[in-house]
Amino acid sequence: MSEHKPATAAAPVAATAAAAEAAKKAEIFDLVGTDWVLEDLAGSGVVSNVRPTLSFPEAGKVAGNGSCNRFFAASEISGTSLKFTGLGSTRMACPEPIMNQETKYLNALQAAERYEWKDPYLLLFASGMDKPLRFTRGPSARTQ
Repeated sequence: MSEHKPATAAAPVAATAAAAEAAKKAEIFDLVGTDWVLEDLAGSGVVSNVRPTLSFPEAGKVAGNGSCNRFFAASEISGTSLKFTGLGSTRMACPEPIMNQETKYLNALQAAERYEWKDPYLLLFASGMDKPLRFTRGPSARTQ
Protein backbone atom coordinates (compact mmCIF):
# COMPACT_ATOMS: atom_id res chain seq x y z
CA MET A 1 0.00 0.00 0.00
CA SER A 2 1.47 3.37 -0.98
CA GLU A 3 1.47 6.18 1.51
CA HIS A 4 -0.40 9.29 0.33
CA LYS A 5 1.16 12.62 1.30
CA PRO A 6 -0.68 15.87 0.73
CA ALA A 7 0.99 18.23 -1.74
CA THR A 8 2.80 21.11 -0.11
CA ALA A 9 1.36 24.35 -1.38
CA ALA A 10 3.21 26.72 0.98
CA ALA A 11 5.54 28.19 -1.66
CA PRO A 12 2.80 29.00 -4.21
CA VAL A 13 0.58 30.38 -1.41
CA ALA A 14 3.43 32.59 -0.16
CA ALA A 15 4.15 33.84 -3.69
CA THR A 16 0.46 34.49 -4.28
CA ALA A 17 0.21 36.34 -0.95
CA ALA A 18 3.25 38.47 -1.83
CA ALA A 19 1.79 39.28 -5.24
CA ALA A 20 -1.56 40.15 -3.66
CA GLU A 21 0.18 42.43 -1.14
CA ALA A 22 2.12 44.17 -3.94
CA ALA A 23 -1.09 44.61 -5.94
CA LYS A 24 -2.86 45.97 -2.86
CA LYS A 25 -0.10 48.56 -2.35
CA ALA A 26 -0.29 49.53 -6.04
CA GLU A 27 -4.07 49.97 -5.72
CA ILE A 28 -3.68 52.09 -2.60
CA PHE A 29 -1.20 54.43 -4.31
CA ASP A 30 -3.19 56.15 -7.03
CA LEU A 31 -1.66 59.29 -8.57
CA VAL A 32 -5.05 60.72 -9.60
CA GLY A 33 -5.99 63.57 -7.28
CA THR A 34 -2.47 64.03 -5.91
CA ASP A 35 -0.25 67.12 -5.90
CA TRP A 36 3.55 67.17 -5.71
CA VAL A 37 6.40 69.65 -5.26
CA LEU A 38 9.72 69.01 -7.01
CA GLU A 39 12.57 68.74 -4.48
CA ASP A 40 15.36 67.45 -6.68
CA LEU A 41 15.71 67.64 -10.46
CA ALA A 42 17.65 64.47 -11.30
CA GLY A 43 20.46 65.25 -8.85
CA SER A 44 20.72 68.99 -9.46
CA GLY A 45 18.41 70.30 -6.71
CA VAL A 46 16.06 73.21 -7.47
CA VAL A 47 16.44 76.99 -7.57
CA SER A 48 15.74 78.53 -4.13
CA ASN A 49 12.29 80.07 -3.60
CA VAL A 50 10.91 78.45 -6.78
CA ARG A 51 8.26 75.73 -6.48
CA PRO A 52 7.98 73.51 -9.54
CA THR A 53 4.89 71.34 -9.09
CA LEU A 54 3.17 68.33 -10.61
CA SER A 55 -0.55 67.60 -10.17
CA PHE A 56 -2.75 64.76 -11.37
CA PRO A 57 -6.17 66.50 -11.25
CA GLU A 58 -8.05 63.68 -12.98
CA ALA A 59 -7.42 60.49 -14.91
CA GLY A 60 -5.57 61.20 -18.14
CA LYS A 61 -4.43 64.72 -17.20
CA VAL A 62 -1.42 66.33 -15.56
CA ALA A 63 -0.65 69.98 -14.82
CA GLY A 64 1.66 72.09 -12.72
CA ASN A 65 4.16 74.89 -12.48
CA GLY A 66 7.34 74.40 -14.49
CA SER A 67 9.25 76.96 -12.37
CA CYS A 68 8.04 80.06 -14.21
CA ASN A 69 5.10 78.94 -16.35
CA ARG A 70 2.04 76.74 -15.86
CA PHE A 71 2.01 73.54 -17.91
CA PHE A 72 -0.52 70.88 -18.84
CA ALA A 73 -0.39 67.54 -20.65
CA ALA A 74 -2.18 64.28 -21.21
CA SER A 75 -1.02 61.39 -19.03
CA GLU A 76 -1.03 57.65 -19.57
CA ILE A 77 -0.45 55.59 -16.44
CA SER A 78 -0.37 51.80 -16.38
CA GLY A 79 0.96 50.17 -13.24
CA THR A 80 4.16 52.08 -12.52
CA SER A 81 4.70 53.08 -16.17
CA LEU A 82 3.77 56.58 -17.16
CA LYS A 83 3.97 58.85 -20.16
CA PHE A 84 3.12 62.52 -20.62
CA THR A 85 2.08 63.68 -24.10
CA GLY A 86 0.94 66.91 -25.71
CA LEU A 87 2.74 69.08 -23.17
CA GLY A 88 1.92 72.78 -23.45
CA SER A 89 2.66 75.79 -21.26
CA THR A 90 2.19 79.50 -20.83
CA ARG A 91 5.01 81.64 -22.26
CA MET A 92 6.16 84.10 -19.59
CA ALA A 93 9.84 85.03 -19.32
CA CYS A 94 11.70 84.69 -16.02
CA PRO A 95 15.35 85.08 -14.94
CA GLU A 96 17.74 82.74 -16.78
CA PRO A 97 18.39 80.26 -13.90
CA ILE A 98 14.63 79.73 -13.51
CA MET A 99 14.09 79.35 -17.26
CA ASN A 100 16.98 76.86 -17.47
CA GLN A 101 15.45 74.82 -14.63
CA GLU A 102 12.02 74.92 -16.28
CA THR A 103 13.44 73.71 -19.60
CA LYS A 104 15.21 70.80 -17.90
CA TYR A 105 12.10 69.94 -15.83
CA LEU A 106 9.68 69.98 -18.78
CA ASN A 107 12.12 67.96 -20.91
CA ALA A 108 12.38 65.41 -18.10
CA LEU A 109 8.59 65.15 -17.83
CA GLN A 110 8.35 64.54 -21.57
CA ALA A 111 10.96 61.73 -21.20
CA ALA A 112 9.29 60.19 -18.11
CA GLU A 113 8.90 56.41 -18.29
CA ARG A 114 7.98 55.16 -14.82
CA TYR A 115 7.47 56.14 -11.22
CA GLU A 116 8.06 54.70 -7.75
CA TRP A 117 6.50 55.59 -4.42
CA LYS A 118 9.21 55.58 -1.73
CA ASP A 119 7.39 57.13 1.21
CA PRO A 120 7.42 60.14 1.49
CA TYR A 121 8.79 60.61 -2.05
CA LEU A 122 7.41 60.19 -5.53
CA LEU A 123 10.29 59.34 -7.86
CA LEU A 124 9.93 59.85 -11.62
CA PHE A 125 12.46 58.14 -13.85
CA ALA A 126 13.10 59.74 -17.23
CA SER A 127 14.95 58.42 -20.25
CA GLY A 128 18.42 59.94 -20.53
CA MET A 129 18.69 60.91 -16.85
CA ASP A 130 20.89 59.02 -14.40
CA LYS A 131 18.85 60.03 -11.33
CA PRO A 132 15.10 60.37 -10.80
CA LEU A 133 13.11 63.52 -10.23
CA ARG A 134 12.16 63.54 -6.53
CA PHE A 135 8.88 65.03 -5.33
CA THR A 136 7.19 65.43 -1.95
CA ARG A 137 3.47 65.81 -1.44
CA GLY A 138 2.19 69.30 -2.05
CA PRO A 139 -0.90 71.02 -0.73
CA SER A 140 -3.97 69.55 -2.34
CA ALA A 141 -6.71 71.70 -3.79
CA ARG A 142 -9.18 68.88 -3.14
CA THR A 143 -10.89 68.50 0.19
CA GLN A 144 -11.03 64.98 1.54
